[in-house]
Amino acid sequence: MTERVVLAYSGGLDTSVAIPYLAERTGAEVIAVAVDVGQGGEDMTVIRQRALDCGAVESEVVDARDEFAADYCLPAIRANALYMDRYPLVSALSRPLIVKHLVAAARAYGGTIVSHGCTGKGNDQVRFEVGLAALAPDLKVVAPARDFAWTRDKAIAYAEEKGLPIDVSAKSPYSIDQNLWGRAVETGFLEDIWNAPVEDLYAYTEDPASERDPDDVVITFDDGVPVAIDGETVTPYQAIRELNRRAGAHGVGRLDMVEDRLVGIKSREVYEAPGALALITAHQELEAVTVERDLARFKRGVDQRWGELVYDGLWFSPLKRSLDAFIDDAQRHVSGEVRLRLHGGRAVVTGRRSEASLYDFGLATYDTGDTFDQSLAKGFVRLWGLPSTMAAQRDARMGGA
Repeated sequence: MTERVVLAYSGGLDTSVAIPYLAERTGAEVIAVAVDVGQGGEDMTVIRQRALDCGAVESEVVDARDEFAADYCLPAIRANALYMDRYPLVSALSRPLIVKHLVAAARAYGGTIVSHGCTGKGNDQVRFEVGLAALAPDLKVVAPARDFAWTRDKAIAYAEEKGLPIDVSAKSPYSIDQNLWGRAVETGFLEDIWNAPVEDLYAYTEDPASERDPDDVVITFDDGVPVAIDGETVTPYQAIRELNRRAGAHGVGRLDMVEDRLVGIKSREVYEAPGALALITAHQELEAVTVERDLARFKRGVDQRWGELVYDGLWFSPLKRSLDAFIDDAQRHVSGEVRLRLHGGRAVVTGRRSEASLYDFGLATYDTGDTFDQSLAKGFVRLWGLPSTMAAQRDARMGGA
């Protein structure tokens, strides 16, 4: 029986060439699976037909936009997920979803091998293969770019030789990955980390220096889930799309950073994530109002670890699953409204309100109406500092040893 390879298909040069190449190299039939995670660009029906024209025996397109928003982006909002305190996991969030659909296709079509277009230098090979090992350890993996030293020059020559129906003349100076959650740009002149980004590499955001009136937006959350924008009910997908549009118009969400890749090298990346950063900014502020101090302090460490796990390809790990349970419980009172002002490349919180607020005006005010009993403070301060006082007395007694 002929083996079948399930290929993560984007419709571009590399994965289009991979269809006949994998068939030749492995002797297997190729099933192309394209997953729509809100990346835009070409019509998905065109991409599906291109896979067939390149020799795939089956070609499947999965509309996973709502699933991506609700099951992957939403947990990232609730976890305030920012790798290295900056990167909102643009590519990392989409990989486990794609893996899930690759496994489903392998089961549906009798596939025994899964293939992806990742190189041996990046994070995505880990995300794909560790995810596959967790969901379907029986499936084998083939990565042409890594396993067969498949370069772009070879891909272009092969496409021309085979007369494949793809345009090999246009070559972007950048490597780009994008989806609903944001856009990642690397390579080309950006590999010199002294070079500043140029305006033409951006697509999700306008120039922050452009003059336009500020945009005030009110985001409503229910248990950490964005459920309305300016009073209009939205799904997670609609919330992200709307804030991509409105925050992007003000240049919100641009990042230029050198990050630590999982494989041990540092990489320069330019990101655009207007909706992601606006939503995380609002969510963090609402947590500041509604989450008790010690829980909030502990959750900050959980949030950081959650982001690292997802970045490192461990979406399906036991630790990630347990952290999800903690975060879910911590969101029970994260309900209310946050007002953001979008302007000049920034999303600035200008207001917050919640029925679950722990902010007490009577305790906080310094004016008439203050309900705080200041007579309690003197004894509290002495007791709070008592361990330090005793240690200082001991050190003085022992000559500072």
